[in-house]
Order: sequence, then structure tokens, then C-alpha cells
Amino acid sequence: MVKKITDDAFQSEVIDSRQPVLVDFNATWCGPCKMMAPVFDELSENYGNVTFVSCDVDECPETAAKYGIMSIPTIMMFKDGESKESIVGAQPRKNLESFIEKFI
Repeated sequence: MVKKITDDAFQSEVIDSRQPVLVDFNATWCGPCKMMAPVFDELSENYGNVTFVSCDVDECPETAAKYGIMSIPTIMMFKDGESKESIVGAQPRKNLESFIEKFI
């Protein structure tokens, strides 16, 4: 399950997490973001050892600014409280699986 979070929950849900966290920075008006949502839902069911969160840039402006989000969707992996790597734009499922596998 992908959990929707806001700026207020970012610290506790992402930074303080004991397991890797895949953050999907998106927006409700973004076509490619809408296209990626079902893929994230499916992946979240397959990777129980990774937390999946959705961060709408319009609802998380401070977090988006802090991490320099300029284009959406931006997918960012956090591990041990730090941003490790990100990819920008809609991605095939296979690319996302490879991205996740690097951190688990």
C-alpha cells in the first residue's frame, strides 16, 4: 500500500524509517503521475521490506523545495534517513524494480 503523506509526516514516515522508503513526488494534475500510481500500488504489494509513500508537491511544498523537486514524477529512495538516489519521469515497471533492488 502506498501511504499519502504531507510535510508534517515526512520526518516520521521517511527520515526516521528503519527500512528503505520509496517516495513518489507527484501532483494530482500530472498525467504521467496518474499513469504511475497503479504501478506503485503493485510494487508496494511485492516489496514488503520497502515503505512506499506518495508526496503531492502541492501538499508538501516545503519537502519538495528541500529536495529540489523540479519535475514530476520524481521517485526518490531514502535509506538510513538520507536521500540516496532519484529518477525523474514516468518509468517502466522494470526500471523501478531495478531501482528498488539496488537498495534492499
